[in-house]
Amino acid sequence: MTTPSALERPTGVPFPRRLAARLVLLPALALSLLPPRRLRAVLHLARRGATAATAVQAGDARDAMCAVSLRCAGPKGCLPRSLGAALLCRLSGTWPTWCAGVRVVPPFTAHAWIEADGRPVAEDVPDDYFARLLTVAPGSRSRR
Repeated sequence: MTTPSALERPTGVPFPRRLAARLVLLPALALSLLPPRRLRAVLHLARRGATAATAVQAGDARDAMCAVSLRCAGPKGCLPRSLGAALLCRLSGTWPTWCAGVRVVPPFTAHAWIEADGRPVAEDVPDDYFARLLTVAPGSRSRR
């Protein structure tokens, strides 16, 4: 028997932001199917020229993804949610640190998330709860 539960979806996300989130949803779902090496390569290309996202910008992008997609709002939607939030930030010229890793305490669980200012965005866990295996941080603007 299962216990009924309801997903909490953010409210108050402006229409233009929801529209932009819908725009990046399909690419985020497609990217979630790539193997890790290719995914990292694509994200490295996507982040070029972007500045580091603030915690507010990254949180707004994450909220927008959860507002437009039940899959992203769900407990198993971490990969498309994090990819969509990163791509949504990129549309505004910023980039959060995209991370994929595992939970450090048993049981083993893989997870993907975004970080800003060195902290996970809206994860409601301590900063060291996950071990990072893949990261794509904002690039340096000084490189040509």
